[in-house]
Amino acid sequence: MKRYYKLILSLLLLFIFVVIEPIVRWFANYINIDFSFLIRHKTNLLIVGFSWLIIILLRRIKFNILKRYDITKEDNLVSRKLHTQINILEKVVIFIIVLIATGLILLSFDGIRQIGIGIFASAGVAGIIIGLSAQKVVGALLAGIQIAITQPFRIDDAVLVENEWGWIEEINLTYVVVRIWDKRRLVLPSTYFLEKPFQNWTRNSADIIGTIFLYTDYMIPFDELRKELTRLLNTTELWDKKVDVLQVTDSKETTIEIRILVSAKNSPTAWDLRVYIREKMIEFIQKNYPESLPKTRITLNQEINTKML
Repeated sequence: MKRYYKLILSLLLLFIFVVIEPIVRWFANYINIDFSFLIRHKTNLLIVGFSWLIIILLRRIKFNILKRYDITKEDNLVSRKLHTQINILEKVVIFIIVLIATGLILLSFDGIRQIGIGIFASAGVAGIIIGLSAQKVVGALLAGIQIAITQPFRIDDAVLVENEWGWIEEINLTYVVVRIWDKRRLVLPSTYFLEKPFQNWTRNSADIIGTIFLYTDYMIPFDELRKELTRLLNTTELWDKKVDVLQVTDSKETTIEIRILVSAKNSPTAWDLRVYIREKMIEFIQKNYPESLPKTRITLNQEINTKML
């Protein structure tokens, strides 16, 4: 019953607004207060009540549709896509309903109607000023609608934006909220995602490849490192058993660069896997090949030293 109390309340208010005239007259017989202004604004009250009823029905329909699509499941690509589309569509429809209702109510007041007529009569400069002022707002609204249609990202997508990585938490008409990995929130205008590049790590699937870099001496045995990497991956549930690669990607005067590639089912798991593998591989080198840790070599020429003495 609690789930439907808003719907019942909106229907009750709409019924009251429809029969408001006899109700006001009945109250006027017992209370010496003039409620005639409610009768004069009966149309406006009906507009408010009907608009509220449509919004409540819209949200109820959205809830009934989305409850069948759980975005907390492992394979939730279709669910996230539907949640994103319906949530933005709901905001667009509610915005249009409120805009139309507000306009109809304002037009019912004579003073405001006359002002509106006067503005339209001299709409030259005023129209240009208003158009320029509303340009960014309209642009943001259109960007929100475009995001809903094209879907460059969806609810709960993992993204890298402004050198921060996190998840899409909210998609509104004019702004998007990104939940950063450390629980901060990054709020960006909708136009940002249409004008600037960003990384979407879960656009088609959630699985991702993580990279780990190690820097060691030239004496390190690569085959032993590969065996240890495979052993470590097989002992952890963080690995999805797809990618297991160890390569030498660079060599410098004092060290060599070793790149390890591992895969995981999603971005947070990949982060934990990278940390785990980096830790264990360093421990393995420390215990078994301490001489292969990075070092600086200095060669002393004994003959030159003897002559100097």
